[in-house]
Amino acid sequence: MSALTTDAPRRPTGGRKKSKLGWNLVGLLVFLVVGFPLYWMVDTAFKPAKDAIDPDPSLLPTGITLDNFRRALDIADFWGPVGRSLIVSLSVVVIGIIVGLLAALAISRFAFRGRKIVIVGILAVQMVPLVSMIIPVFLLLNDLDQYDKLSGLIITYLTFILPFTVWTLRGFIVNIPKELEEAAMVDGCSRTGAFIRVVFPLLAPGMVATSVYGFIQAWNEYLYALMLLSQEHQTATVWLGNFTTKHGTEYAPMMAGATMMAVPIVVLFLLVQRKMAAGLTAGAVKG
Repeated sequence: MSALTTDAPRRPTGGRKKSKLGWNLVGLLVFLVVGFPLYWMVDTAFKPAKDAIDPDPSLLPTGITLDNFRRALDIADFWGPVGRSLIVSLSVVVIGIIVGLLAALAISRFAFRGRKIVIVGILAVQMVPLVSMIIPVFLLLNDLDQYDKLSGLIITYLTFILPFTVWTLRGFIVNIPKELEEAAMVDGCSRTGAFIRVVFPLLAPGMVATSVYGFIQAWNEYLYALMLLSQEHQTATVWLGNFTTKHGTEYAPMMAGATMMAVPIVVLFLLVQRKMAAGLTAGAVKG
């Protein structure tokens, strides 16, 4: 006669509980450090202007007003710079994804002479400080008659966003087994058809994550937009400089403008958050 025994679920030991609690506290601390500047920006945007320059500020909202947003919209043209930033950012994302996808596909799926040199070159370009290229870029765009033009700024942004796009998409493509394409080609698909029907759907999350990164980089870039565009063609990040004058800085309207600038990024992230989360983890493990 045999007795039936059931294993009781194991309870976490005291050491594991403390370890888990410690990591939770570390995560909470990181969240507070990262999130506090965003909270302070939004809080200052809705504060009365006099409270924004109070030498003894309050961490909690003391009053809510929309005057800062009205001031931000009145101090200078707002929609013009925002529209130009959208044109530049979307153009960089579209061109970067198309060119980067083709380059990443060639590097990851085809063997050709100089392939390793191309890969090393992509990494080397990303190590060059952007500030060191300002003068060469200025002289080059001036010779090409692209200075003070949005097309020149788009070309400039592509020089440092495109290498990241190629390298990231290459990692996603490498993690997609070649056998899937070969099986589709055995069933009658051409190489292009196999890519569109098999690889492209699996690659979509990675493309979304890369596109969001490229959009954020182009949207938030300040230095090149300041140096390569006149005030007439300024983008949204340079527009924020209008709040600093010889009389001082209007901090509350500036934070209101920064809050409005953050809205497109937040909306974009909310629209693609599921695809982006899948894309960020898709290239982490080679399958």
